[in-house]
Amino acid sequence: MTRDERPEYLTPLQRFGHEVREVRRGRNITQKGLGMATGYSEGYVSKVEKGTMMPSERFAQKCDLVFQTHGLFTRLREGIAESESPPWFVPYLQLEWTSAGIFDFSATSIMGIFQTEDYARAIFRAGHPRESPEVVHGKVVARMARRKLLEKPDPPMLWVVLHEACLRTLVGGRSVMAAQLEHLLRSAESPAVDFQVIPFSAGAVAAHTNPFTLLTFESAPTVLYAGDPQGGKMYRSSELVTRFSQNCDRLRAHALAPDDSLTLIDQVRKEHLL
Repeated sequence: MTRDERPEYLTPLQRFGHEVREVRRGRNITQKGLGMATGYSEGYVSKVEKGTMMPSERFAQKCDLVFQTHGLFTRLREGIAESESPPWFVPYLQLEWTSAGIFDFSATSIMGIFQTEDYARAIFRAGHPRESPEVVHGKVVARMARRKLLEKPDPPMLWVVLHEACLRTLVGGRSVMAAQLEHLLRSAESPAVDFQVIPFSAGAVAAHTNPFTLLTFESAPTVLYAGDPQGGKMYRSSELVTRFSQNCDRLRAHALAPDDSLTLIDQVRKEHLL
């Protein structure tokens, strides 16, 4: 990949791989040569450069030694650990960036792409109570970078169904929530974005449905992303995708219409200001 071919969005893991590739090529070293110099296989170097493998601490240190970069790659690797994008989430982000459509069901918290900085910070502080402010800040910055998806000339169509609990759970306090809901209303002005809210009155249809996301593509099968005990996983099984596509239809049928949903979001926003 040349500099002109560099994608607009790079996760910290992809950025590490991109810099390894650029410096290696600048030194006229092959992947095989770098592998031999660092004690790793050519395949390992290839995966790291593609951003599909978490580099070991030793590999980063060896790169600094071979390239004489004075700790650059060691620091870049530390940045990966401090980011919002753990290795298991990277494949999803790569597909999200190239998708034509995204359907997301959020049960208790706002989808990451639409989170404000203060809301995201409160989420990360709660989820990582022992981390330093610097680490939390790194995670927030990485999450905010996902907004670039909406700035593309041809952004994917986003249809987000969220449970009313997402609107009323006080993440960060009332002022943070009011600003977060205001951000949702502004985001809904985009022709690429639709929100639907499932009210508490809908009952069990959403209360017992776990969050999930479906990614659609112009020339590839739909991919399902759903949470698991280790964080999250992508599924391509046609049977699973069909089942969750049916769940999409069911959730949308029980949700308020888009205009009514925005009215409810604004109503709850005003309640947070009282």
